[in-house]
Amino acid sequence: MKVYRTKSTKISGANFREVHSRALKIYKPIKSKTKRRPYIRSAYFKNDKIFLEFFWQHLFTKENWRDRMRRLKYFSCGLELIQNSKFDPESKENPNKKSEILHRFAGTSKDNDLFFLQIKENKKTGQKWLMSIFPLNK
Repeated sequence: MKVYRTKSTKISGANFREVHSRALKIYKPIKSKTKRRPYIRSAYFKNDKIFLEFFWQHLFTKENWRDRMRRLKYFSCGLELIQNSKFDPESKENPNKKSEILHRFAGTSKDNDLFFLQIKENKKTGQKWLMSIFPLNK
């Protein structure tokens, strides 16, 4: 799998509140562009929409604040990876739901930190949702 190198850095912050507020500053202009579901366009999927709502729901299912912060720090890098990367992801059928395909992209931040981004695709409708962004190490 090829790794896309982003030009953006991780979101800095010492606690979850700082990181969350900085991530929301990045998310707010994207959300205000549409009246319906916020999305960004993907270079790999031929400019298809990738919806972002599921990421926030998935993020707040995590019980540990440190894990939420660890994932949220890569939000800006993940958005850049979706918008610019044309590298092939690892794609496989969701073992829990046969009607979905999971695509996993790899990227590095400007600081050379490896992270992964996961997008789920509905086979019937073709809709794609950003599921998760997470670094390699815990």
